[in-house]
Amino acid sequence: MKRILVLVPFLFLFHSAFSSQGHDSLLIKLNNTLEKKKDYDAGKLARIEKLQQDLNNAVNPDLNFKYNIYLELYEEYKSFNYDKAFHYAQKLQQTGDALKDPVKIAYSRIKFGFILLSSGMFKETFDTLKTVNVKFLDDESRKEYYFLTARTYYDLADFDKDNYYTLIYNVKAGKYIDSATALCKPNSFEYIYYIGLKYIKTGNTPQAIINLKKLIKNYKLTDHQFAVTASTLGDIYIRNKEPDSAIDLLISAAIADIRSSTKEAAAMTTLAQLLHKNGDVENAYVYIKQALEDAIAYGARQRKIQVSAILPVIASERINHVEEQRRVLFFYASSLTVLAIIVVVFAVIIYKQLRKLRLADKVILETNHNLQESINQLNEANKIKEEYIGYYFNLISEYINKLERFKRSVDNKLTTKRYDDIGIIVNNINLTKEREELFINFDKAFLKIFPNFVTGYNALFSEENHVKLLPNQLLNTDLRIFALIRLGISDTEKIAHILEYSVNTIYNYKARIKAKSLITNDEFEATIMAIKAI
Repeated sequence: MKRILVLVPFLFLFHSAFSSQGHDSLLIKLNNTLEKKKDYDAGKLARIEKLQQDLNNAVNPDLNFKYNIYLELYEEYKSFNYDKAFHYAQKLQQTGDALKDPVKIAYSRIKFGFILLSSGMFKETFDTLKTVNVKFLDDESRKEYYFLTARTYYDLADFDKDNYYTLIYNVKAGKYIDSATALCKPNSFEYIYYIGLKYIKTGNTPQAIINLKKLIKNYKLTDHQFAVTASTLGDIYIRNKEPDSAIDLLISAAIADIRSSTKEAAAMTTLAQLLHKNGDVENAYVYIKQALEDAIAYGARQRKIQVSAILPVIASERINHVEEQRRVLFFYASSLTVLAIIVVVFAVIIYKQLRKLRLADKVILETNHNLQESINQLNEANKIKEEYIGYYFNLISEYINKLERFKRSVDNKLTTKRYDDIGIIVNNINLTKEREELFINFDKAFLKIFPNFVTGYNALFSEENHVKLLPNQLLNTDLRIFALIRLGISDTEKIAHILEYSVNTIYNYKARIKAKSLITNDEFEATIMAIKAI
């Protein structure tokens, strides 16, 4: 037995080693959101289908109409599917050229530059942006051009990671940030976010955190804006060696990306890496697989290469983790097998000793049960007898008093020889009212003993066949018949005599009631008898 006790701490350690660690509620929310991913994507696909139908169903659409539809399709696809977004970016350029509209030509090239940057094609992005004639753009479009150019330089600087060129690209990006934010409202999302981004690149991390936290706490952001902001703040916490804060933000960003059907996003990938480092291999494997699915669905080569490089590392770690679990499980399974053998040996010995006791206990229990049932029935019968003896004693006393008053009144009339008044007294006796009063008294006395009788009775029927009593009515004829049966009066002739009906009428009542019941006729009266007294 000492060996058995030694195993208990090991089992506890085994459970602790494989229990989840931190961030549980957010991870549960992310996993629940992942289960609804197809629903979110279906919403985006429905919007895309509607736009394509508008384009296909348009009668002799002009180029301006096509340009606007292509632009909406591009916006739906730009973070959802690279090839489709690339296709509609080309359509925008072709339509702008056909219109010979310098504004649309310049704007379509900005859109084309964005999709090239999403694929990591830096040279092609710069070549495209150089062809944009900024003087034709309005403030909103010019602002978009400056932000895109700044982002291109920032992304190139991060890609190169070169001490010389990274600094140059960050400085250039900062100038474009300045040009863009000069066109923004000071309290707008774009102004606060991109100023914060510039703070990051210039090393002013505390101020960057202030800006990004301000957006998350005080602004009503779209899912995409929230995902971008939370991911950026998460990256800061990663560099500051605060992985727990980073994980929470990246989980929230990943949820927002799923809700907005954004496939071109890095939050899920970074989250998988952090969870892997934290030892949560199972969730890391699920999320890196999801990131790869999104990268494949989006179609950007750079993203697929990035995720594909991480997946094998996490997958191999997961395999090692599973193997380690298997070895530990084998050890504990072996230990439990030995324990089971010991338990079986003791069980056989104990079983032989207890078998006789169980048989004896069974007899005792059955006897006790039958005795208890008998006691309950006697108690109930005594209760009913006590209540009804008192009830009938009071009732008989009332009728004796009535007879006594009636006798005195008749004697008085006879003494005074007012014989006609005797007839009036007799005619004033209302037997129908007296019987109704008798039934009311019976109903009160019965329901005092069986307060749940009507509910129990109705439970034997479907709702449409429930007894519905009138206001101030306690029982009706149907209920009184079976109330008498519940009191032990099973003779139909006696019931008919008490209720002043014919025997056939009582038979018909019982047959009609049982026919509507949810149980068989043979079981009906037994079920009525099972309704308990108070």
